[in-house]
Amino acid sequence: MPDLVEALGEPLGRVRRLIDERHLIGSTRTGVFAVPSVFLVDGAPLSSLRGTVNVLQDAGFSADEVIDWLLEEEESIGVAPIEALLRGRKSEVRRVAQTLA
Repeated sequence: MPDLVEALGEPLGRVRRLIDERHLIGSTRTGVFAVPSVFLVDGAPLSSLRGTVNVLQDAGFSADEVIDWLLEEEESIGVAPIEALLRGRKSEVRRVAQTLA
């Protein structure tokens, strides 16, 4: 968490709220809570991440499963979903995510 607080330049309470409100998603699979750095753009959460996380978690995905799906290449998109989100292809990514429900 301290690294995330520093990267975002926000107090811990605000960072926790960003996570609670699904603006960011992280995992403790390594024993320490971590958010992939690719989810941050210019010191802020990627704006299109929240809606995609909501779709996936509403479909029953765990945080680890959401992160894995975002980071692994998705055949129907042609790249990893996070890469497509970074390129502004939010609608396409969410459409594919909705088919997973």
